[in-house]
Order: sequence, then structure tokens, then C-alpha cells
Amino acid sequence: MSLKYSTTTADYLVWSDAMNLIRKLAKDGNYKISLLIALGCFTGLRISDILALTWEQILNTEEFTITEKKTGKKRVLRLNPQLQQHIQECHEHIQPLKDTSYILVSQKGTVFTIQRINVILKEIKKKYRLKVKNFSCHSLRKTFGRQVYNMNSENSELALVKLMELFNHSSVAITKRYLGLRQEEILQTYDCLTF
Repeated sequence: MSLKYSTTTADYLVWSDAMNLIRKLAKDGNYKISLLIALGCFTGLRISDILALTWEQILNTEEFTITEKKTGKKRVLRLNPQLQQHIQECHEHIQPLKDTSYILVSQKGTVFTIQRINVILKEIKKKYRLKVKNFSCHSLRKTFGRQVYNMNSENSELALVKLMELFNHSSVAITKRYLGLRQEEILQTYDCLTF
């Protein structure tokens, strides 16, 4: 946990590391957290919206609609076939009491809190030796953003505009700062100098 009144920034996972983590967690029988990380990385949803998802929303569907908790805006999300398959496999192993149940329910029968998820993610970082400095719930959303940006590097401005819309940012500059691109650009200035 961070100190009171301090600021911490979540860092993104390299996409291949995130996909390996999803597979390792499932292989180790930790289907709930595997599903959490998969949903975060493939949808870019905030943790508050992931925790509000029910099985019936995401099971056996290509698209679903949510109302974002933070913004109150409706958002349509598409699940690619690989994510749909992973959701199905997690559902089979988790075996929820009913499909109207929330997807991330603790052993006590309550939905995980954001604080608890962050503790779990820090434990996972250590256990799986993840190469990420600050790993938290928000890292999943940033991993999604970075992957979208990296996959569209030939047209990075269009990728930034798409991400700005998806993240409901008011400008591309905010999206660049959010993804850590602005800082990288500034630091690259130093690399231009030669001796």
C-alpha cells in the first residue's frame, strides 16, 4: 500500500508478460485472478467496472454494454474469440452458483474490494517475478492502452485518438501522459545529444 498523501503511478506490463501471466495463473488454478487480468488487459475497463461484471454479461457473447461507474457513460465492449474462450474455461473451473453472480467473488461470498485486488496483485508480482515497478489494478488498463498504441505504431496519432475516445480523455495530450509516452518523448531528447 502507498503512504497516505503520496502519489504512486501504475505501470503497464509488457503485453507478452501479461499474456504469460494470464496463462500461468490459469495453469496454477487461480482462475479468478487470471480472468481479472485478462479482462483488464483486453477491455481496458477500470477495476470498478470489472468488479461490477456478472457472468451473464460476459459469458457466451461477443459484445456487451456497461455504464461506466466513474463517468456514467454507456460503453459497448467487444470480446475477441480468445478472450471468450478464456472466460468459458474460467467459468467451468470457478463454477459460480448462478450466472447472475458477480465474476470476482471472494470465498466469503462478497465481491473483492479494490484494495484487496491491489494486495493480491502485489503478491502476484513477487511470486511470478514480474518486471514492472508499480503493479496495481490500474496497470491492467494501462497495459491495454500501451498494446493498442504499440500495435498501431505506423499510425500512432490515430491510435491515440482511438484510445482518447475509449478512455474518455478530453485530449490526446492527456492520453499520451496517461500512457507514459510524454515522459518517454522528453527523455529521448537526451538521447539525441552526442559527445
